[in-house]
Amino acid sequence: MLYKLTKLNTAKNRILKYIQPSNKKTKILLNEANQRFNYSTLKSNLNLPETLNSAVDGYGILYKSFLKNPKIKFKVVALVKAGKPYPKKIMAQEAVEIYTGSILPKGVDSVVMFENCERTGTELLIKEEIKKYQNVRPIGENIKKGEIIIKKGDFLNPSYIGQLAASGNNEIEVFNKLKVAIISTGNEVVNLTGKKKSYGQIYDSNRPMLRSIFNENYLEILDMGIVKDTKNALVNKYLKCLSKCDVVISSGGASEGIEDHTQSALKHIGAESLVWQLAIKPGKPMGASILGKKLIFCLPGNPVAAFVCSKFLIKPALVKMAGGNNFTPFFLKITSGFEHTKKIGRTEFLRARIKNSGCQSVILLHGREGSGVISSLTGADGLVEIPYNKKNVLKGELLKFYPFENKGI
Repeated sequence: MLYKLTKLNTAKNRILKYIQPSNKKTKILLNEANQRFNYSTLKSNLNLPETLNSAVDGYGILYKSFLKNPKIKFKVVALVKAGKPYPKKIMAQEAVEIYTGSILPKGVDSVVMFENCERTGTELLIKEEIKKYQNVRPIGENIKKGEIIIKKGDFLNPSYIGQLAASGNNEIEVFNKLKVAIISTGNEVVNLTGKKKSYGQIYDSNRPMLRSIFNENYLEILDMGIVKDTKNALVNKYLKCLSKCDVVISSGGASEGIEDHTQSALKHIGAESLVWQLAIKPGKPMGASILGKKLIFCLPGNPVAAFVCSKFLIKPALVKMAGGNNFTPFFLKITSGFEHTKKIGRTEFLRARIKNSGCQSVILLHGREGSGVISSLTGADGLVEIPYNKKNVLKGELLKFYPFENKGI
């Protein structure tokens, strides 16, 4: 049977439309919140900083005194350190030695760095033109009282965790973890552990790879092993996985061959097909179905195809189901350093490296072609997209490049 191939964005939007994020939450310590999705919009209960403080190590003075007489010799009357506020007011011709993060005493509104001053005993001469409030952190510079720190659905990363800690949040509400079952199908597929494989069998690479791809703190992964490629075995395995999890991801058995039974098994258990066969390469034999509020993804058996579909189709769906609000993968537009020809009507994702030379970067293809050639992923910096309606790529064209997560800072 011939199927009309579905464009990637069409497939993604169709799946996202059916997803309703879980409304279940839990409260956890901030130290445990990395890579979770925030449940409630939080506002700051205080100004950060709460007081004027010094942004550098130097001397604090009243700007007006310098403005009247730039050659004035200030008298250094105190030493001010962070965490030890100076209680007295500094008079017009006085100065304080002050360090980064220290609260400005009354009477001080500007700070001059040590290297721009000349000090003899307690006398201080400023050797540069200065401005009022220079090197002073204003009240609320970081965040103001009542300002939003983090929104519902934002991904809790180190930056948010640092900001929440600074504003005094020790506990935070997050969405519950999404439970995801991963299985492999195929009579020829065997575990890495256990019996030595026989002639004609292959070690299961997809399950370890998928567990790594979806090794996120907002997910709880259940490895449900390998299932034989028969309709009855798949029906039983899908039902068992659905009884325990919110999402099931199977790999293999997703094409139209006589031994591929995933679609008939899903139809048998009453799942509605949302997507069947994508207009992408690699990744054409990809399916997605829904049963109640639970999703079942059927990945191709070829590892590179499974990798590409997981990144571009499954991960956005898991983010939304887990409570996240950003489903768009990050990409850069970078100049092509290669030529390529393909058929119109499918979007291609090729493994690529970035070559940096001076201030210029170009995309170079990496590894051998083929959806089963997993070695083409190792050593690659990311994936380059060749658009659906494009036939020829020439050197110098701008293309979308999706960097792998491990290549960032």
